[in-house]
Amino acid sequence: MEEGKVYRRADLSKHSPSLDRHLDKLIKENRLQKVSAGLYLRPNTSAFGTLPANDNSLVHSFLKDDRFLINSFNNYNQLGLGLTQLYNSQVVYNYRRHGEFELAGKKFFFKRIPKFPRQLTKEYLLVDMLNNLKNLAEDENVVVDSFLANKDKFDAKKVLSVAKQYGRPKTKKLLEKAYSK
Repeated sequence: MEEGKVYRRADLSKHSPSLDRHLDKLIKENRLQKVSAGLYLRPNTSAFGTLPANDNSLVHSFLKDDRFLINSFNNYNQLGLGLTQLYNSQVVYNYRRHGEFELAGKKFFFKRIPKFPRQLTKEYLLVDMLNNLKNLAEDENVVVDSFLANKDKFDAKKVLSVAKQYGRPKTKKLLEKAYSK
């Protein structure tokens, strides 16, 4: 087994006639860690001890799919709009699962949505932030006012293009109004 890789129980079953016994033995020897029901991590070690599982590897194994995007509301703080709240979970946009799950001690909120990009961009973060205003700890009006005051920091053409693809109707309307002036 590769260090740092997350394995599904079903994938390991073909390697052992008595899988549960072997898994228990590997866990007791600290050569394997159970990160969730049916998911096991072959820990990677460094000079400082055992390293945590990579989020992408965890989510990939959990979903059995590589079509997902991991985001955190903390990323909105990078937009320069005065947001300062810190959040303890990550959002995973995907096509398969919905709900809150704990994997390797980390909280992930899985959202099944019809479309999302392969990578986070500044423009997508802005559109996603506006889509999720109700879920933020910040005051909605303050966030919108801050965006309107700083809208020139963003490429209007790119923002409107991203909004057309991924924005909710309210977000599209706000951005079209903001950049039509």
